[in-house]
Amino acid sequence: MIRVLIVEDEPLIAEAHHAYVARIEGFTPAGIAHTGRDAMRAAAEAAAEGTPIDLVLMDIGLPDTSGLDVAAALSGLAPRPDVIAITSARDLALVRTAVSHGVVLYLLKPFTFAAFREKLERYREFRTALPAGESAITQNDIDRALSALRTTDQRASAPKGVAPQTLEEISRVVRDAAEGMTAADTATSIGVSRITAWRYLEKLADDGLVLRRSDYGRAGRPKTRYLWKS
Repeated sequence: MIRVLIVEDEPLIAEAHHAYVARIEGFTPAGIAHTGRDAMRAAAEAAAEGTPIDLVLMDIGLPDTSGLDVAAALSGLAPRPDVIAITSARDLALVRTAVSHGVVLYLLKPFTFAAFREKLERYREFRTALPAGESAITQNDIDRALSALRTTDQRASAPKGVAPQTLEEISRVVRDAAEGMTAADTATSIGVSRITAWRYLEKLADDGLVLRRSDYGRAGRPKTRYLWKS
């Protein structure tokens, strides 16, 4: 079983990631840390107790330090945990720094559960492809393992009927709206039909990224308002 430490400063998002991990075969959540200091402490204690962390889901924007600095510090543990960076930052320099700090995969927010699962399954294949123990491995072993990390299941990243760009735009407008958005508000904001906006908003809610709230503030039938969990 692959033991996973979730490092995320937003409690609701951290709980969502915890629930996501628990749903994926072969993985078990080993804890949640909300700061870089707590992440280092949790990983060090787990290693000392003989139950080391295998994988860290690392939010880059932590309140006390950069998640990339934490990833670099984790390299001093034995055994060293692998890191998947989770962030909304799309800066190329940040991506390069992440790679140099030993980050094996990079997952951009917002994402669906399917995209989350696809990344963890690729990581699981990577671990499975490597021989057990400390014995030397062949070129074929290395190529097969690295190929597993590079493989992307587009069907998982972009489920049928879901356009990644539209999903990202709708996620952005909801995330930026302190009071949340209705389907009608969202449709007007990005120029799609109300039904299309509603379908994407429901998907975000089903994936645990937004909350549904009934809006009783106006006359007539109550409307559903969607609020970003963070």
